[in-house]
Amino acid sequence: MEALTVSPKFQVVIPKAIRERLNLVPGQKIQAFDYDSRIELIPEQAMRQMKGFLRGMPTDIEREDDRV
Repeated sequence: MEALTVSPKFQVVIPKAIRERLNLVPGQKIQAFDYDSRIELIPEQAMRQMKGFLRGMPTDIEREDDRV
């Protein structure tokens, strides 16, 4: 886990290790939302890049009757 500092303008810098791991580039859009007591940052991706990202996900989970 990396620690960040909030500037007086409420800006933060994403640590280099995380930027490189997620292939973030300057100007890239990131969605931000609060979840419970934390802030989630999710990089926006083009739909073309999303192809196959769920490959290998199990599909045999038990579902409620009204969700089949």
